[in-house]
Amino acid sequence: MRYSIKTPLSLAAVLAVAGIMFGASSVTAEEGIVIPAPVVDEKPGAAATETAIFAGGCFWGVQGVFQHVEGVKNAVSGYAGGAKETAQYEQVGYGKTGHAESVKVSYDPKTVSYGRLLQIYFSVAHDPTQLNRQGPDVGTQYRSTVFPVNEDQAKIAKAYIDQLDKAKVYKAKIATTIEPGKAFYPAEAYHQDFLTNNPTYPYIVYNDLPKIENLKGIFPSEYREKPILVAQAGLGN
Repeated sequence: MRYSIKTPLSLAAVLAVAGIMFGASSVTAEEGIVIPAPVVDEKPGAAATETAIFAGGCFWGVQGVFQHVEGVKNAVSGYAGGAKETAQYEQVGYGKTGHAESVKVSYDPKTVSYGRLLQIYFSVAHDPTQLNRQGPDVGTQYRSTVFPVNEDQAKIAKAYIDQLDKAKVYKAKIATTIEPGKAFYPAEAYHQDFLTNNPTYPYIVYNDLPKIENLKGIFPSEYREKPILVAQAGLGN
C-alpha cells in the first residue's frame, strides 16, 4: 500500500509522520505560482455546461480548489484512467489499476474557460513537475494528468504545456500527461466535499488549505468564497 499521511491515523500519528517527512522545524505551506494565461483557449459555444477532468495528487485538494472557482457548477472526486471494476479507493491505492485520483469539473464556459481552468490547475491546484507523486503521496494514482473529453481540450492542454515549458515557468520540466478517451468514475461518498467537511484534518491543513488561499490571492476575479458542494449540486451534475 502507499506511504501517505492521507491514510487515516490519529492526530498525533499524522503530525509525527509530517514531522519526519518534512522536518519539524522547516514545514512550510505549499506555495502557488503566477503563470501566464494560455495563448490557445476554447471558444464559448452554445453549451451551458461543459466538462473537464483533472488529476493532480490527492483529489481532496483539487476538488476543493475548483469548488471555489466562479463558473464551476460541480466538482466531483473520482477515478480515471482504469477500468470500472477497479474504481474503488482501496484498489486504486495500490497504484496498479491505471487509475489516478481525479476530479470531474462541470463548468459554465461563458463564465470560466477551459484554458482558465487549466491555468488554475497548473498554478495552485498542484505541482505539475512532480512525476507519479504529489507531496507526501507517492504512486501513479497521484500522477499529474489531464483527461481531455474531446479533441479540442487535448489540443489546448498540449499547447499550454508546451507554452509553459518554453517559458521556463518552473524549475523543472512539466510531468503532466494527457490521456484522452478515459472514463471517469465518482469516488465514494465520504471523499466528496472532504476539504469543506474536514477543515481541521491535519492533511488538509498542511497540504490543501494553502491552495485555497493561493487561489484567492492569485485569481481574485475567479475566486468564490462559498464553495459549490457535491452535496448540493448532486453527483450526476
